[in-house]
Amino acid sequence: MKIIVTDGYVENPGDLSWAPLEALGEVTYYDRIGLTDEDETIRRIGDAEIAVINKAPMTRKVIDSCPNLKLITVLATGYNVVDAAYAKEKGIPVCNVPNYGGYSVSQFTIALMLEACLHIGHHDRTVHEGKWQNSPDWCYWDYPLIELAGKTFGLLGCGRIGIHTAEAAKGLGMHVIAYNRSQSQAAKDLGVEFVDLDGLFARSDVLALQMPLADFNVGIINKENIAKMKDGVIIINNSRGQMVVEQDLADALNSGKVAFAGLDVVSTEPIRADNPLLTAKNCIITPHMSWGSQGSRQRIMDCTVNNIRAFLSGAPENVVNP
Repeated sequence: MKIIVTDGYVENPGDLSWAPLEALGEVTYYDRIGLTDEDETIRRIGDAEIAVINKAPMTRKVIDSCPNLKLITVLATGYNVVDAAYAKEKGIPVCNVPNYGGYSVSQFTIALMLEACLHIGHHDRTVHEGKWQNSPDWCYWDYPLIELAGKTFGLLGCGRIGIHTAEAAKGLGMHVIAYNRSQSQAAKDLGVEFVDLDGLFARSDVLALQMPLADFNVGIINKENIAKMKDGVIIINNSRGQMVVEQDLADALNSGKVAFAGLDVVSTEPIRADNPLLTAKNCIITPHMSWGSQGSRQRIMDCTVNNIRAFLSGAPENVVNP
């Protein structure tokens, strides 16, 4: 069985082992690929039966050009880079990794929120620049420090990752509300209050986006919905950048309507030089890294190997286009 890893560097920059995958077939690896480069994707897959992809574009053209392809498995939960419906028409299952980074993504969400409230990075820089040495006082802070206990933490999305984040927020003394199209008993048992979208926007002191990208939530953080939010709201997004209308968020940051944004994702990645959030006030941007702990990536590797093994045994698992 011929297996092609079209773009595996981010999953495994050298600290994991591909050996379990190599036990399943003849494997060829590539590190990186252009996010829209169909022709190179076709060249790499060639006559392979299994494509292991991360961001390689698996479009109708690519699928039609790779007639031996029998399985597409994605090194991620999101699979929007794959035309899964067309793959189904061609009899090709698409598998993903449904649960690998819940704790890592959740802790990153909390880290961004704490940075918004405490400005730890800023104060570290001022100390290293000599401000504390020359301070007339034994301590100082350059921004108001926000205590989170008693505030409302809003989750746009409350699946596996959202539940982990809710648990952490409750540990800080926050009341947690959430909008999700399904309402899990696990979240209710934790004390999460489910609300409608307008209620989520109106009541949240901190709003965290923790939902997979879908047609209904593209651009959901826009000027109309921001207007429904509290003055001084904090917005955290380490889900999908396409959920935010970036110019609208930049305008809200610059006006002070949104007090702070902590973003690990943007609409186009790598980020473009003209992204308006790069020059917006009170906005931290990190390079889509919240998922990338070694533990998370090892779980991706393990699940991907299991997906291929299950397919080869005739009982595919984690199929997103059944």
